[in-house]
Amino acid sequence: MLYQLNYSGNHKSRYMYKTINRLFVFVFIIVALSIKASAQTSAAASDGYFAVEDYYRVKWGHADEFIALWKKNHYPLLKKAQEKGDVINITASTPRLHSGEDTRWDFRVTVVFKTAALAFDENLTAPYKKQLYPDQETFNKEEQYRFEILLAHWDIEAADVPLK
Repeated sequence: MLYQLNYSGNHKSRYMYKTINRLFVFVFIIVALSIKASAQTSAAASDGYFAVEDYYRVKWGHADEFIALWKKNHYPLLKKAQEKGDVINITASTPRLHSGEDTRWDFRVTVVFKTAALAFDENLTAPYKKQLYPDQETFNKEEQYRFEILLAHWDIEAADVPLK
């Protein structure tokens, strides 16, 4: 037991004890899940997988629009590659704080590929485009617009650094 409260019939003490224990269990589960996710990412890197971080800087005021288009048109293609086993993991994030214009990015996507060759395969998602987007005209217009509001895009190979 983490906390030992006096159970001398005090209803508030019992309630507080139960609440604290529930909170402890909740925090423990969250920490355990975080450690598991971190271990999976580290395991992916140690299994010879190849991780790439894609950074996108978008015209001011268009970040939400860009992300929505990316999620609509590009993410499903990556998910298909993941179902096939060519992609191991896909995560995305946005910055919580701001930075200077020279270092600003609006959207980051980390993709862990099964091999480095798959990471550089320009046709990796091509087989899925017509399957997922039968209206190719609309798909191409949306993708063209997504790149029109894009100011900069860079890819970085990412690798874990052992700290021990």
